[in-house]
Order: sequence, then C-alpha cells, then structure tokens
Amino acid sequence: MPSPPGGFEVPLWRALTVFRLASLAYVCALAVRDADRYAHPYAVGVLILLMIVWTGATAIGYSRPAWRRWPLLLADLGVVVAIVLATPWVVGRTALTHGVPTLGVAWMAGPVLAWAVSGGRRRGTVAALLVAGADLATRERIGQSSFTGVILMLLAGVVVGHVARLAASAEERLQRAVELEAATRERERLARGIHDSVLQVLALVQRRGADLPGEAGELARLAGEQEAALRALIAGAGPASLPDGGEAVDLRTLLGRYASAAVALSAPATPVPLPRRVAGELAAATGAALDNVGRHAGGRAWVLIEDEGATVTVSIRDEGPGIPDGRLAEAAAQGRLGVTQSIRGRVTDVGGTVRIVSAPEAGTEIELSVPRSPR
Repeated sequence: MPSPPGGFEVPLWRALTVFRLASLAYVCALAVRDADRYAHPYAVGVLILLMIVWTGATAIGYSRPAWRRWPLLLADLGVVVAIVLATPWVVGRTALTHGVPTLGVAWMAGPVLAWAVSGGRRRGTVAALLVAGADLATRERIGQSSFTGVILMLLAGVVVGHVARLAASAEERLQRAVELEAATRERERLARGIHDSVLQVLALVQRRGADLPGEAGELARLAGEQEAALRALIAGAGPASLPDGGEAVDLRTLLGRYASAAVALSAPATPVPLPRRVAGELAAATGAALDNVGRHAGGRAWVLIEDEGATVTVSIRDEGPGIPDGRLAEAAAQGRLGVTQSIRGRVTDVGGTVRIVSAPEAGTEIELSVPRSPR
C-alpha cells in the first residue's frame, strides 16, 4: 500500500516532540538549581509554566498535518523569541555575567527544528538565524563562546532540513515505484487473459483470411493490424513518465501506439527519455508522416528510433511511389500544409530538423531529429 502523504516525515515530527520535552525537562532542572541566583525567580516560574503549556500546544499542533502551516510556525517562533528576549530581565544581567545559563537553553531550538522539518534547509537556516540573533541580543558581551550556540543552531537547521527533504524525496520515489508495480501487475493480468482469447482469435482470422479476395481479405488485414496494436499495448513498458519522474517521458511508449501489421517499429532496448513537450511534438510529427504514408503510399512503413546522445532521430520509410520534385512546394502554395506544418513545423518548434529523401518509384524516407533538451 502507498504510504500516506508526509508519511516519512511523521517520525521527524515525533522526534521533535521528544526533543522539546527533553529540553524542557533540562530547563526545569536548571531553574531548580539556579533559583536563588535569579533576579526575579517568580517571573522565571511564570515563563517556565508558559514553556510547559506551549510545549504541549506544539506537540498537539504538529501532530496534525493540517496544522503544520505558517500560523503555527510563526507563533512557535514568536513565543520562543519572546521568552529568549525576556531572559535578561527575569534572570538578571549579574547572574548571566556570572555564568547562569539563559532561560531558553536547548529548548529554544524547537522552532528551528520545526521550520527545518516543514521546509528544508533554507527555512531551518532562517529560523536559526532569528533565534540565534535574539539570543545574542540578550548578552552584554559577545565573545567566541557566544557563537558556539549560534553555530550549533545553524547546523541543526541545515542538517535536519536536509534529512527532511531526503525523506520527502524518498517518499515520492516510493509512491512512483508502488504505482509502477501496480500498473505492471494489472497489465500482466490483462495480458494473460487477452493472450488466451482475443489475440488468438485475431491471429486465426488474419491467417485464414489473408489470401481470400474481396471484403474477407480486407477483414483479415484489419484483424492483423488490431492484433499487432493490441500486442504492443499490453507489452508496453508502463506509463509514459520515467521512473525518475519530472517532465521526462519515454519516446518508445509514445510511438508504440503506431505499431501495427502495416507499421514496423524498431527502437532501442533501453528507454529514450525526452522532455515531455519535445517527445509530444516528435510523436505527433511521426503520426502525421504515417498518415501521409497511408493516404499516398499504401503498403508497409518502417519507423526507426535512434538515440544518439545529444539528439534523437526518428526515421519513417515507405515503399510507395515517392514524392515528385517540386510537389511539396506546390502543395504549400496551394495551401496544403500537411508536411509544412504537421511535420516540419512541429519539429522546428522544438529546435529540430527534418530531412526528406524521396525519388519516383523508390519510396520516401523522412528523418526527424530533435535535440535532447528543448531550445
């Protein structure tokens, strides 16, 4: 079963709650130890009570995905910064000078970690700088040791944010893998059923009627085409999107729909990834070329996919009567823009080139070449 959205981040939010509880316990222990050194011990008690309440509120809030939004994140940061800024008054400058720790201590890292888990390294860094700036503002003298907490805060924000993004990325990849596995299993199930019934019947009709005249022969030819198309459909490599996601699609999948008894498709054994727009325009241009073969050449056509690294080339060849010299220019002048717009226009728009080689009674070959990256 696919994991629920944000499933991989749940342990991080739980770990954050544990950290805040543990750091709160540490603050309470220090408060008991240094109670007689505080300038306003009762005020310290009030702030610690507020910290206890806020720790409970954030534990409940961050446990609900719908609440992990800016209102709670900003409120969390604001409460912690306010408590940190109140430290000089409630603890006292004299106590701070003599080594009494600030009131927040490790507890003030809570919103930094929350921001990092929710938004990654950048958000965690911003929160760390804000909390660290508030902490430095409470000190009369800033020395080398004052920056130790700042560095630790920044490291926490960056590292936890990085781990959170890795968790989100891993969840997305797992989701795609589960979907791909489910689609593969369903395709295999359908393939087993279809192979034992529909494909065998279509193949039988094609074989028995191939040599019959008239409409019977035409029905046999159509049965053969449908058999080839159905085999290509159930034997496909899965969804058009590649496993690594993004906008890349496998050109073989898009062109596989044109394979039939009259169209032979040859492609590399490995995926031919292209940006979605480039692959779509190339597939549409190939379809337009095959339509022209069906209307003007008849007979069989051959489609070849060549992955040349920086470029991808699709060749469409037929054994028709060929294109007479000047025929394409004449058709364009008459407003018939099939080759000009449907083929050449599509490929040119994505930075590709079209080469047409044809001779009378020698067939036609159209080469469509596109760059790996759109221009």
